Amino acid sequence: MAVFTPLDAAEVDSWLDRFDLGTRTDLQGIASGIENTNYFLSTTQGRFVLTLFERLQAEQLPFYLGLMHHLAAHGIPVPDPMPDRQGQTLHTLKGKPAALVTRLQGRSQLQPEPVHCAQVGHWLARMHLAARDYAGTQPNLRGLAWQTRTIPDILPYLTADQRTLISTELAHQTEVAASPAYAALPRSAVHADLFRDNVLFEGDTLSGVFDFYFAGVDTWLFDLAVALNDWCIHLQTGEFDAVRFDALLNAYLAVRSMSDAEHRLLPDALRAAALRFWTSRLADYHLPRDAHLLTPHDPIHFERVLRQRIASA
Repeated sequence: MAVFTPLDAAEVDSWLDRFDLGTRTDLQGIASGIENTNYFLSTTQGRFVLTLFERLQAEQLPFYLGLMHHLAAHGIPVPDPMPDRQGQTLHTLKGKPAALVTRLQGRSQLQPEPVHCAQVGHWLARMHLAARDYAGTQPNLRGLAWQTRTIPDILPYLTADQRTLISTELAHQTEVAASPAYAALPRSAVHADLFRDNVLFEGDTLSGVFDFYFAGVDTWLFDLAVALNDWCIHLQTGEFDAVRFDALLNAYLAVRSMSDAEHRLLPDALRAAALRFWTSRLADYHLPRDAHLLTPHDPIHFERVLRQRIASA
């Protein structure tokens, strides 16, 4: 959600004319995030988030927009894409694909307590069940295939020890993904990026989850592992906080029970989630793009997390 493509008010006003959403009252660039250009856009009829997609192609975007609308229709608190007067939710602005979605209320909880983790687990299980009948079929674009293509480009920037770690883990995850147990795991469209800064709370009550632009069809177990690896750890060490871990997992299980295979493969899924984000952060750090507001995340964090998951496994 960095600003790669600057917009001025006149451009936005002209673009907004295609909607029945009133006139602009405020426009602010959003500095956080690393993939798309995002602005908070307020009008006389509501508050929205305007996104210009910097990497995703127009043909990929109906999956994300359709998923958000599908979940919103099922009562899951997520941003809902706004149609224009022609009923279209996918648009073009400044030569790039664009979308306008409702802006959720609340603030991110960056120092979560067990009560917050429990609500994340509850939301995630509800989201998985609601996504079962979503017809979209796009794969996780940052999944194992992407990692296999990307890691060779990163290796020259790493130490010998890091090269061994990332290559060995990639081989391990490739082996796990080829197993019959993995093939049998339940899956659907998943969020795939359920981090602390993508969830909003009003007080201690979860009010919404946003940033679905890493979503894709993947295992529910991977989606759960991504959340556990962020919400339930000590950031300084990557180690789990047992109370927060239990709060999130038990809340998830209260809505959807996991199979024996999911329980057995959870340690591997936690490693897979750590590898995915270590790889993407290394790519963002060593192979950066220009942006007006962009601070790449520290890749060392997920190296620590991966080492912890391997040691505990």
